[in-house]
Amino acid sequence: MRQIFLDTETTGLETRLGHRIIELACVEMVNRRLTRRHLHYYVNPDRDIDEGALAVHGISREFLADKPRFGEVANEFLDFIRGAELVIHNAAFDVGFLDYELNMLGLAPISTVCANVRDTLKMARELHPGKKNNLDALCDRYGVDNSKRSLHGALLDAEILADVYVAMTRGQESLIIDLAPQPGAQLEVAANRERRPAPVLRASDDELAEHARVLAAIQKESKGKCLWLPAEPPAQS
Repeated sequence: MRQIFLDTETTGLETRLGHRIIELACVEMVNRRLTRRHLHYYVNPDRDIDEGALAVHGISREFLADKPRFGEVANEFLDFIRGAELVIHNAAFDVGFLDYELNMLGLAPISTVCANVRDTLKMARELHPGKKNNLDALCDRYGVDNSKRSLHGALLDAEILADVYVAMTRGQESLIIDLAPQPGAQLEVAANRERRPAPVLRASDDELAEHARVLAAIQKESKGKCLWLPAEPPAQS
């Protein structure tokens, strides 16, 4: 499975006001492992940057003056993401800006190039309803180091998002086992062979105590709906 973790920085919040992408970053992951392949551009927007956006990312128009336009990097970007699943935090925002830029170039929208778009903000809201689910909050929740994130930056944020995603989805890896024989190896047919009884490993007192602590935390978080604890008897009238 090939995934691309993507982030952008922009001149402002709304494409209908003519705001543009000024930074674009993509980080590649294959089978839940970062490949160290990435794509990163600063882009000249040919327009001013809102003060509010500048305060968030610190990228000035003067810095972008000698950078390429989006049209100059669009084909390389599309080739990099082609066929992959895009993983984006608050995907509607980034995809909206990407489609806006592509439309101005007469190109098809992102959905025609990538296999799928996964929104980690939506995932986080489903996992942690009623809580803060911005990237910094998720880093705190899952123990991901974001100490270098003093300002928003597309490449750093894409790398952090990859770590957060792996932490959020830990335990959901595919259980499919590849049974294809390796070169020189032989598969042993043992359908009729008597199976030895599997050893039973008893949990220690410390492990049982930790298990009880985790269940209590789940019970509190789910407001009494932990499936691994017996239901409380109804109150007597």
